Amino acid sequence: MTALSDFVQLDSRQASLVIDCTSNTPAIAYFGKRLNKQTSFDMLKLLLTRQEAKCAVIVEPPISLTPSMGQGFTGGPGIELNNDSNAWSIGAKLQKIEQLNSQEVRFESFDEARKLTLSHLIKLDEVSNVISASTTLINHSEAAVGVNYCAAPTIPMPDHITKLMSFEGRWSNEFHRNTIDLFLGSVLRENRKGKTSHDSFPGAILHEQYTNESQGECYGFHLGWSGNHRARIELLPEQRTYIQMGELLMPSELTLQHGEAYTSPTLYCAYSQTGFNSLSNNFHQFVRTQILTAKQQAKPRPVHYNTWEGIYFEHNVDTLKSLADRVASLGVERFVLDDGWFKGRRGDYAGLGDWTVDYAIYPDGLSPLINHVNSLGMEFGIWFEPEMVNPDSDLYRTHPDWVLHTEGNEQLRFRNQLVLDLTRPQVVNYLFKCIDDILSEYSSIRYIKWDMNRDINHAGNEHGKPAVSKQTHALYKLIDDLREAHPEVEIESCSSGGARVDYGVLSHTDRVWTSDSNDAIDRLDIQRGCSYFFPSEVMGAHVGPRDCHITGRRMSIEMRAGVSFFGHLGLEMDPRELSEHEMQILSDIIALHKKHRALIHSGQLIRLDTDGNSVDFGIVSSDKSHALYAYNSVTETKRTVPKKYRFNGLDASKTYQFNKIWPTNLKEYSPSILAKIDGQKISGQALIQLGMQLPISFPQTTLIFELKAV
Repeated sequence: MTALSDFVQLDSRQASLVIDCTSNTPAIAYFGKRLNKQTSFDMLKLLLTRQEAKCAVIVEPPISLTPSMGQGFTGGPGIELNNDSNAWSIGAKLQKIEQLNSQEVRFESFDEARKLTLSHLIKLDEVSNVISASTTLINHSEAAVGVNYCAAPTIPMPDHITKLMSFEGRWSNEFHRNTIDLFLGSVLRENRKGKTSHDSFPGAILHEQYTNESQGECYGFHLGWSGNHRARIELLPEQRTYIQMGELLMPSELTLQHGEAYTSPTLYCAYSQTGFNSLSNNFHQFVRTQILTAKQQAKPRPVHYNTWEGIYFEHNVDTLKSLADRVASLGVERFVLDDGWFKGRRGDYAGLGDWTVDYAIYPDGLSPLINHVNSLGMEFGIWFEPEMVNPDSDLYRTHPDWVLHTEGNEQLRFRNQLVLDLTRPQVVNYLFKCIDDILSEYSSIRYIKWDMNRDINHAGNEHGKPAVSKQTHALYKLIDDLREAHPEVEIESCSSGGARVDYGVLSHTDRVWTSDSNDAIDRLDIQRGCSYFFPSEVMGAHVGPRDCHITGRRMSIEMRAGVSFFGHLGLEMDPRELSEHEMQILSDIIALHKKHRALIHSGQLIRLDTDGNSVDFGIVSSDKSHALYAYNSVTETKRTVPKKYRFNGLDASKTYQFNKIWPTNLKEYSPSILAKIDGQKISGQALIQLGMQLPISFPQTTLIFELKAV
C-alpha cells in the first residue's frame, strides 16, 4: 500500500476544511475561516494535542467522519450495523485517499475482519463555501449485514460554539426557530413522518453566544433528504461538540447482501464569520449554482394564479374561464388548476388514484380551459397527488394491495387517503403512465403542483418490510423520468405546504410550496425561517383571500401583497370577490414585482435584527448598486415612535437615491420623513450608521423602499 498523506486541505474563498489522516480513520481537524499560508497542518496537529484526563482513557477516540463503537467512541456512533457476528463493532482503517480535484476528495477505509468498506465523499464548493458530504457503506462479506444507521460525515465543532438554533413547526406554521444553549449531553431530533415533515426540518445552525444577523461565527447544516431523518448535536464530557445527521432507518429496513452498497443522504454545511446573513447567502448561492440548473435560472419565475382557495372542489369550465379572464388582466402569467379536475373528485374523500379527466365536469376535456388560458397569454399548470389513493377510487377497488400497510394493524385515518407503495414497479409504472398520458394529451401544460397530504404511518411494503427509504428514492426517480419525458414541464414540491422542503427534493423539482398558510403575518415568520437555507425564487408565496381561510385574520391587500412580493409571487383567492381597489393593488404589485423580479430572485438577502415589533429585511444586488428593503409592522411599538431603520448591507462608500415604492398611498397620522425623502440622495454610510426614522403606522403595515446607486 502506498503511503497516505497526513492530511487533506480543501479551501474555498472564505473557508478551509482540514481532514486529519494520521489516525486509523479520517477526522476533521479544522473547519472554519480560510487559513493563511503561514498556518500548517503540523501547527494544527500540535494545537489539537489532548491530555490524559483523570479517570478516562489515555487517548480519546477521535470524532472521526464516522465515529464507531469499534473505536471505543462513547458518543453517538455514526454507524450501527448488525449480523450474526460482530458487524456492530466495525473498525475500518483508512486505505486510500483519492483527490478527485482541488475541491473534492474521497476517503476509503476498510475493515479487514468484517469485509466492509466505508467511503466518505467530501466537496467544498469554492464560490459558495458550502460543503457537500456523504458516506457510503459497501458489504464485501458473504454474510448479509443489517444497517440500522449510517450517517453522513460527522462534523466536530469548536468549543466556543455554544448555542443551537433549530427549525420546527406544524402544518401552516412551519420554519419557526428555537435557540437553546448546548448542555452536557445530546439534543436528538428524529422524524418518522415518511417525508421531510412540518415539525422537524432537517437543518440546524450552531453559533457562538452573541452571533446575530450581521456578526459572529456560525455553522449551518442541512440534510438533503425527503424521508425520515435523525439529527444529533452532542456536547461530550471532555468538552468536545459535534453534529451528526443521517437518514433514520426503521428496524430491518436496510440489509446489504454481498456486493451491495448504501449511500447516506448528502449533508450540506456552511460557515460564516459575519453572522447568519452571510451563512444564508452561502446556501443561497449554492442552490443557485449547484442545485438549480442554468435553464431554471434563465427563465423568469412566472406570476401564479392557483385555483385552490378560490373555488376548492367547485369546478366549472365557465367559472374557471372567468377566473382566468380576471387574473390575466392583473398580469398573472401562469394559471394552475388545483385539486378537483379528475374522475370522481367532488371532495377529499374520493378519486385519488384515478388520474383521468372527469368528463362530467369537463365534457370536452381540459382543452377548452387550457386553450382559453393560453389565449390570454398565460401558461397552464395542473395539480397531482400521485403518491396517494382514496379507498373510494377505481384504483383501490382494483388493487387494494398496492398500498403501504402493516399486517394485523388497522390503517390510521388521515384525510381519507392511503399511501401507494412506490417500491412496487407496477405502481410506479401506473403512475408514470397516468401522468404521461395527461401531459401528452394536453401538451401545452407547463407546470405540475405535486402534492403529498398525509404522513406515512404504516410504512410496510408487500414483503412486510419498512419502505420509507426505497419509497423516497422511487419518488425521486418517478419525478426524474417524467421530467425527462417532458422537459418543458416544471414541477413544484408541495406536501400540505412545507412538509417536503429540502435540498433532496429540490434537486428534482423547480420550487417548493412554503406553507399552506397565506396569512401575511404568519408568512413573515415562515418565509424568514425558510430563508436561512432557501433563496426567494424557490419559495412559493401567494396573496391569499381578504379573510385568511386558515387563521381567519383580515389584513389589508397592501400588506398581503407586500409580503408575497419577496418570494415566487402568486395569487390564491376568488378574484370575483375583489373590489376595484384590490384589483388595482394586485395589478400594481404584480407590475412592481416583474420590474424587480431579477433582483429579488438573484440578490443577497439581508435580514435585519428585530425588536419583535416588525420583520425587516433587504435584497441587495451583488455589486450593491441596487437594493429593496422591507419594513413589516406586526405589533404596535411600545414607544411613541418606532425604531430607526438601518440599511445594513449597502455600500457605505456609495450614494443612493431613495424612493418608497410600496404602498403607493399611505395614510399617516401626521407628516413623516416619507413626505420628504423620496428622490433624495443619501450616502450609504448615513443610511447604515444613522438610519431612517420609521413613520408611525398601524400594525400590519408593510413598506418597501428602493435604493439605487447614483
